[in-house]
Amino acid sequence: MTRLAAFQRVVSQYADIADFLVVYIEEAHPSDGWVSSDAPYQIPKHRCLEDRLSAAQLMLTEMPGSNVVVDNMDNSSNAAYGAYFERLYIVRDERVVYQGGRGPEGYRISELRNWLEQYRNDLVKSQTAVIHV
Repeated sequence: MTRLAAFQRVVSQYADIADFLVVYIEEAHPSDGWVSSDAPYQIPKHRCLEDRLSAAQLMLTEMPGSNVVVDNMDNSSNAAYGAYFERLYIVRDERVVYQGGRGPEGYRISELRNWLEQYRNDLVKSQTAVIHV
């Protein structure tokens, strides 16, 4: 949940230059599988789309106002983006411009923040016009 809070801070800080989307994929630590001792919720392995939607609804309660969608039961988004367990991406003009490391070890919210800050600075520079008279 600490990472979720940090992600929410980034969403708030950069909402003026980026749209954010959370894709809920298969449960990394299902209560009927590889259980995590610090998991705030006990979520069993998703057996159908309704299970996954219910789990995503729990996430949405932790992230009110966020855009949360769910992967299909074939896990095609997870497979396409190599997201398992968690991963940060920036997609611009239908192209991946930032791919974070695989979580939990490679999940670096600071890298995401740095990329967005540089992007904001580049936007400001591109909007600054110098007029010679």
